[in-house]
Amino acid sequence: MNEDPKVNVSGLPPEFVDAGASGNISAEVSSQVPVLQPEPELVVNPWDIVLCTSGTLISCENAIVVLIIFHNPSLRAPMFLLIGSLALADLLAGIGLIVNFVFAYLLQSEATKLVTIGLIVASFSASVCSLLAITVDRYLSLYYALTYHSERTVTFTYVMLFMLWGTSICLGLLPVLGWNCLRDESTCSVVRPLTKNNAAILSVSFLFTFALMLQLYIQICKIVMRHAHQIALQHHFLATSHYVTTRKGISTLAIILGTFAACWMPFTLYSLIADYTYPSIYTYATLLPATYNSIINPVIYAFRNQEIQKALCLVCCGCVPPSLSQRARSPSDV
Repeated sequence: MNEDPKVNVSGLPPEFVDAGASGNISAEVSSQVPVLQPEPELVVNPWDIVLCTSGTLISCENAIVVLIIFHNPSLRAPMFLLIGSLALADLLAGIGLIVNFVFAYLLQSEATKLVTIGLIVASFSASVCSLLAITVDRYLSLYYALTYHSERTVTFTYVMLFMLWGTSICLGLLPVLGWNCLRDESTCSVVRPLTKNNAAILSVSFLFTFALMLQLYIQICKIVMRHAHQIALQHHFLATSHYVTTRKGISTLAIILGTFAACWMPFTLYSLIADYTYPSIYTYATLLPATYNSIINPVIYAFRNQEIQKALCLVCCGCVPPSLSQRARSPSDV
């Protein structure tokens, strides 16, 4: 039997009809083949890179202080215990910033977010509390100069260390134990997953700590001025020498307190007035100076200390410079 002839209703030549038919077949086949979409590239926030770099510098710098104090048996006085506590807290803060960067881009989960923010909150809280403890210790060493070097002072130092680390760990555990905004984004603060109330408590605690430090440093200034005046009278120094010594001591205290306020005050005030709806660039811009405080702390509290300088020189070059070993402590060294 003869096959039915194909009817060409398009009015085109047969070869065009055959070409169009084969084109339709190839189009149908290609439509059935799945198209592989390119994977989205991992976009890294430059602010996160800066924070991670800051965390690396913080970790390296404070690790040196921790190792020096830990491996040097002569650095066991209350002052060095508190400096070691400050360096350890800043070291953990730097590690927390690094871990936060790694988890944010390589291992994203709710559990890692909570653990990371808990570590950062606990470490920075311990850093601020250690600064307050160092201020208290300096005040006691001047106000109770005759009885400062006693077992009571050592016991009081350990009590302060226990309280400040216990309080800091409790603050860090709050987000992990459920006080977070992962289930209700409307309660988030400028730092997710911290709640607005949690951030407010941390901010108010910082303002209270700053007020205590300010009051203690005012009292320290008065004691330094009185001691410098007494020394000047005993050694028959000129009034100019007394003025220079006193001014140096007050300038040192102003630098310490001013640096602390300049680093932490912007982020503290911003956390009180802002929430998660504010642009994240403001959070980064105020949080970054707060991390710089952990970079400056070893310079102010550790590397300026004569005993730590000697220990560092012994580790680096195996000797102590004569100028450092013969340096006398003055009332301005507070």
